[in-house]
Amino acid sequence: MLDAALAEFSERGFSGGRVNDIAARMRTTKRMIYYYFGGKEQLYAAVLEHMYGRMRDAEQALRLDALPPLEALQRLVEVTFDHHAQHPEFVRLVSVENIHEARIVAASPTIPARNTAIIGMLGNLIARGQAEGVFRKGLDALDLHMLISGFCFYRISNRHTLRAIYGLALDAPQVTAAQRRMIVEAVLRYARR
Repeated sequence: MLDAALAEFSERGFSGGRVNDIAARMRTTKRMIYYYFGGKEQLYAAVLEHMYGRMRDAEQALRLDALPPLEALQRLVEVTFDHHAQHPEFVRLVSVENIHEARIVAASPTIPARNTAIIGMLGNLIARGQAEGVFRKGLDALDLHMLISGFCFYRISNRHTLRAIYGLALDAPQVTAAQRRMIVEAVLRYARR
């Protein structure tokens, strides 16, 4: 059900997404969807929770505490870059949610709590890197998260306008590889002592 709803909502947004179309994609009835989720808004919330969860699961799987600080930060940037590139539907859903002023995210009992975990992970990583003398003083976990996510998100959310305006094919393997290296280098230079 979540895959069908994800496809519908990422293509048409919350307002344009239709439960009847989701039911048709699943070869089930609208009534069955309402039985499991309660309504369109609850289904949309479940999709958002699932997608944010996948991002947070990918970060948790890194086990940053087991890596040296610079390597841990590099891996986090790479995984964020790769996840956004491989899941443009996540970027689209978050963009739509921002258009709606994060109404569903703010009401979710799990999304804010689950997402604060990355800030805690980054805070611990920063403290460890500073203690080892490899990260500079004054780093903020939320700022670092926004720096990493900002570029990774923007290159997917704006890929169509970037192509139309500049002729830049962000999905070309050589462009993807160069930009992946660039954001890793930028973040590491920003964080290094």
